Amino acid sequence: MTGPATTTPRPAPRPPRRADRPGDGRDGDRPTRRRRPRQPLPSGLLLPALLALAVALGYPLVRQVVLSMQEFGLSQQFGRPPSWVGLENYRELVTDPYLWKVTVRSLVFCLVNAGATMVVGTGLALLMRHMSRPVRLVLQSGLLLAWAMPVVASLTVWQWLFDTQYGVVNWLLTRLGGDYEGHAWLLEPASFFLVATVVIVWMSVPFVAFTLYAALTQVSEDTLEAAEIDGAGPVQRLRHVILPTLRPVMLVVGLLQIIWDLRVFTQIYVLQKAGGTTRDTNLLGTYIYRLGIGGGDFGMAAAVAIFMLALTVLLTAPYVRAMLRQEES
Repeated sequence: MTGPATTTPRPAPRPPRRADRPGDGRDGDRPTRRRRPRQPLPSGLLLPALLALAVALGYPLVRQVVLSMQEFGLSQQFGRPPSWVGLENYRELVTDPYLWKVTVRSLVFCLVNAGATMVVGTGLALLMRHMSRPVRLVLQSGLLLAWAMPVVASLTVWQWLFDTQYGVVNWLLTRLGGDYEGHAWLLEPASFFLVATVVIVWMSVPFVAFTLYAALTQVSEDTLEAAEIDGAGPVQRLRHVILPTLRPVMLVVGLLQIIWDLRVFTQIYVLQKAGGTTRDTNLLGTYIYRLGIGGGDFGMAAAVAIFMLALTVLLTAPYVRAMLRQEES
């Protein structure tokens, strides 16, 4: 005879861990996810490139800063050790009125050229959007040739165009009724910078036009058509649809133009050699060259270069902040 069957009680189920409980995430309804451990391979692959970039950019910058605090002239070129002067070069520069005159001249020239280049380049990009394909290809070919032409070769052509005796510009303006026969464009600072502005804008516009036209191809035709149906005119569509789409690209292109136009050298130097007065037409780039290569004062030239770098950072800081805000939004 057997006794009654006894049942062994089952152990109570273990409560789930905190990470496994539903609805225990940060927002109360999602489970928390485990973070994957970082893989060292991507960082390791980037390390050689970062080191090469740091050496290629960092060493010249550090060497320039050290040179700006030394007295480094022609004698140091032949082996004489340079003498350390500390901030003496910077003190001399700050008290030099000619440096500030060149700085103001460079800033005005930079802003005028960058603004004119952006306006003309944006206008050409908008026009190319409405051109027929054959006309657009002809215009793009001309812009590409102007952009690809070597700087010295193009400056030679522009010198002949503005030549005092045989220039086409003087001949044309004289035929139109102006008194420009034998006019020397490069002697007066105002006309010198007018010629330099024409040359620099002519060489810079293709980059702006091509870049903005590429950005214009990303503007949605459906959005423009919807805006037109809603009653928006051409100016309103440009202001509220096209320009906001182009704004990120225009910020980058404007930033590059300011950097390029502030450190312009070749165009000014060649036009000075062609007949311009050096002291009245120097910009920061040519001023640094004439201090270092021309005058043999490499320490002072390095100090002006560091000053120019600080000025470039100061000018481009608003653009960088605007680009960061655009990226965040």
